[in-house]
Amino acid sequence: MSERPRSFYILSAVFGLFLLFLYGPTLTIGILSFQGPQGGLTFPMRGTSLHWFRDLFEEQAVGDIWGSFRRSFTLGLMVMVTTVVVSVMGGLAFRKKFKGSGILFQLVVASLVIPSILISLGVGLMFSQGGLGVHWATSGFGSQLTWTLPFGLLIMFAIFNRFDPAFEEAARDQGASPWQTLRHVVLPIIAPSLIGVALFGFTLSYDEFARTLLTSGSYNTLPLEIYGMTTNVTTPVIFALGTLTTVFSFAIIGVFLLTLRLTQRRQARAGSDAGKGV
Repeated sequence: MSERPRSFYILSAVFGLFLLFLYGPTLTIGILSFQGPQGGLTFPMRGTSLHWFRDLFEEQAVGDIWGSFRRSFTLGLMVMVTTVVVSVMGGLAFRKKFKGSGILFQLVVASLVIPSILISLGVGLMFSQGGLGVHWATSGFGSQLTWTLPFGLLIMFAIFNRFDPAFEEAARDQGASPWQTLRHVVLPIIAPSLIGVALFGFTLSYDEFARTLLTSGSYNTLPLEIYGMTTNVTTPVIFALGTLTTVFSFAIIGVFLLTLRLTQRRQARAGSDAGKGV
């Protein structure tokens, strides 16, 4: 076995430092959340316990933690479903050139480069001036879609650029209608990508702060609630909340990855059964 070059160890050390920089703050918050009842916001730790996690489930004197969590979760689901549906429709529409497609594509991508706080301000003003009212489920929903839809559309554009139309032609030759072709041929093939778009949509919405800041109305989402707590909460309960939020985020990612794995296994089994049938 040949000896590894020195550059390998240098690059490994750099990568290790990058991981430490990336996850160090999260690990620090996780450690501090297990302080004892007399613990503070900094090291050294004063004992270890689950006191601050239990404190989260008791009535809070400041903030609306669980209400903001429910709002963020609901908003994330709304954004996720809308992002998946519109991205698929947009991907199908852009498979063929149409008048104004280039300008429309530029407008979609432009929302990614405009500062998020300006998007939030513009959407909030539009709703308030239009008499629609600023609320997390209306203006907040629309503001977050300007963040998630471009990512979903770009993913679908890449998928459909590589999609073989021969599958659709074969389905039509068998007498399938356009809806049957979409439902039984196109969607099952692109299902793993749809799961990825759904994960993008939910996680980007669940963590979004700037585009929700001026569009959530009088009810905070979880990121806004946590930000508000940093100004008036002086106990490790905020660290406990951060730890639970991180665990929840990883759990959501795990659910999507498990769904993706099961979908791929189902497709592989279906392909194997079809091959045996032939």
